Amino acid sequence: MRRMKLSLLVLAFVLCVCLAWLDGVHQNALAAAQLDDAITGVVSSSNGPEAGVWVIAETDDLETRFRKIVVTDDAGRFLLPELPEARYTVWVRGYGLVDSAPATASVGEALNLTARVASTPREAAQVYPANYWYSLIEPPQASEFPGTGPAGNGINPGMQTIGAWVDLQKQGCMLCHQLGNKATREVADLERFDSMTAAWDHRVKVGQRGSSMSGMANRFGRERGLKMFADWSERIAGGEVPPQPPRPRGVERNVVLTMWDWGTPEAAYLHDEVATDKRDPRVNANGPVYGVDIGNDYLAVADPVRHTAYQLKIPLREDRSTVAPMFPSEGFEPSPFAGTRVVHDNPANPHNPMMDHKGRVWITTRIRSPQTPTWCRESENRFTQNFPLARSGRQAGFFDPETREFVLIDTCYGTHHLQFTEDDDHTLYFSGGGQVVGWINTRMYDETGDEQASEGWCPTVLDTNGDGRITKPWNEPVGGGRAIAEGAGGGRLESFDPTLDTRVNVGSYGIVTNPVDDSAWIASTQFPGRIVRFVPGDNPPATCMSELYEVPSEVQPGIDYADSGFGPRGIDVDRNGVIWTALSGSSHFASFDRRRCRVLNGPTTAMGRHCNEGWTFYPTPGPNLKGTPYRADHHYYNWVDQFDTLGLGADIPIAAGSNSDSLLALLPETNEWFVLRVPYPLGFFTRGLDGRIDDPNAGWKGRGVWATYGASVTWHTELGYDGVSPSLVKFQVRPDPLAR
Repeated sequence: MRRMKLSLLVLAFVLCVCLAWLDGVHQNALAAAQLDDAITGVVSSSNGPEAGVWVIAETDDLETRFRKIVVTDDAGRFLLPELPEARYTVWVRGYGLVDSAPATASVGEALNLTARVASTPREAAQVYPANYWYSLIEPPQASEFPGTGPAGNGINPGMQTIGAWVDLQKQGCMLCHQLGNKATREVADLERFDSMTAAWDHRVKVGQRGSSMSGMANRFGRERGLKMFADWSERIAGGEVPPQPPRPRGVERNVVLTMWDWGTPEAAYLHDEVATDKRDPRVNANGPVYGVDIGNDYLAVADPVRHTAYQLKIPLREDRSTVAPMFPSEGFEPSPFAGTRVVHDNPANPHNPMMDHKGRVWITTRIRSPQTPTWCRESENRFTQNFPLARSGRQAGFFDPETREFVLIDTCYGTHHLQFTEDDDHTLYFSGGGQVVGWINTRMYDETGDEQASEGWCPTVLDTNGDGRITKPWNEPVGGGRAIAEGAGGGRLESFDPTLDTRVNVGSYGIVTNPVDDSAWIASTQFPGRIVRFVPGDNPPATCMSELYEVPSEVQPGIDYADSGFGPRGIDVDRNGVIWTALSGSSHFASFDRRRCRVLNGPTTAMGRHCNEGWTFYPTPGPNLKGTPYRADHHYYNWVDQFDTLGLGADIPIAAGSNSDSLLALLPETNEWFVLRVPYPLGFFTRGLDGRIDDPNAGWKGRGVWATYGASVTWHTELGYDGVSPSLVKFQVRPDPLAR
């Protein structure tokens, strides 16, 4: 009996072992099946498992260079999902570390990656984003403003406040590239010059953009501005380093980045991209993503399914040789990167794409020389009769993917950004007209092909006499320029009659349409900045009306920093009609809710400063500039995720962290920020964003937000000059760092 019991026990033990072995086989098979499109593993260092660091996989095996980047979890584990079949180089980057030695792997493999802890703060800081290095710059003290000129403190007398100085650094220098990346913070050829100041004086004169950079330096007060930059570079050369940024945590560890190179190597200036119709993010599902190469007149196309990329030349109506390019092609000093090579050749100068409900890609682009057709200046057209226009910059057009043809449309007004309304006419509004807001009734254009009958425009006129309508004559700005009335930023009118309405030249930049009432809203960058609401009414131009709201700022008496900002560029709106603008100068996100306004129009009361109660300010994360309350980041544009294409929720406002290699997502109810960092290659300088839903039933894998490396100089990334193309970036947020 005892022997039988022992035999049964042995049998049971063997059976358990067999079952465990079979279960292990099953689990291993299951794991292998789950890894058929992924690479997994663990990252550790001498400190143990490394949490919140990036694992980067890249390959040149596909038709265009491809990367996937994820973040490790609390235990240092990672999972790189949805990888196409290829051989990958895999390595680790993280704050406090030095980049790890690369490993090679194919999909289905598991890796143990060893990270090396940085031996010095300077060694660690080499992978910090640009805004951390830029935070070391030291502007003049607030007490030195207004400037007293060359015979005084060297600051331009036009600089009235320190905010204006900081705003110029960001909306001047940073319009084209980051400040704080290696290419800007270090001077590699210092031995050629007598001083760091002389080296900086030279570097702002070189290349195709040299004349504009040099002119920007003059606006500071040249010597004082150069002294600031030289002092910054000298301190960095002497060993000064910025504070360490925080590693990704919480939701930030759930971010998956997928990247494809696109655009002409070395020369591409991919200003913006579009993936879908902003009004319906399921348009063009799984289709190509389009971008405009403002520097070389291309429409860039990336196919994220086939992993391919190519370019299409954007045509003009006139011969290319008769339209002057935006950048000079000769007579400039050699740059240390491209020498005298003409990197950019762009008579069309395309700027911004937007997709319609048919999947066509509309763009703002030059199709002719600046003088407008006669009908824009002298004709019976009702818009010409109301406000004739003699010159315009860009015009408009679209690319039809079905026919693979470009259609060009002349506009009397200049164009820059563009947005569709949600009305039945699919009205397309444009910024960039300077004195006017223009639009195209695209339904009418599709039906008739008549560009004159399909477009309209109106000057921006405020109802300052409070009668609920706009009538001529009106108060005019001084010289027809950009100045606005006293009490709205210090501008002046030729005269002010409170019984008349008032025309303002707001210098329109960003534009968006409100889904609640189809009004158009414009952002103006002129310091301290303002936004404008425009409605055409039932019978434009007779019924056109505008409202102007200045950003509460330091130029207004009694304004506290917590309730102020400056420098709007981008502008967007949520589904409730609340306007969102990223304030590049002061590094805030600001919302504006018109429903809170106590005054909308009226004599002398509606000139811009009449609804401070409509504004709410959210300081963006990151370090401050030395001695100032202003963050070191720059927000070229912003976007609201109205339809939860990213996975953080609907109506989430997102600012471009153009100087911080990131997107900055805000949860307004909690004031919580999510920093979605692009750690490699350093130099992610994005402008516009777009979000698309490819499959609403596929969870996080069926949606994503798209952006591009949009600096005017591709060689400012850490990859340098030779053979480098900008990258298209897809952001996704999965449920956890190991989700497939």
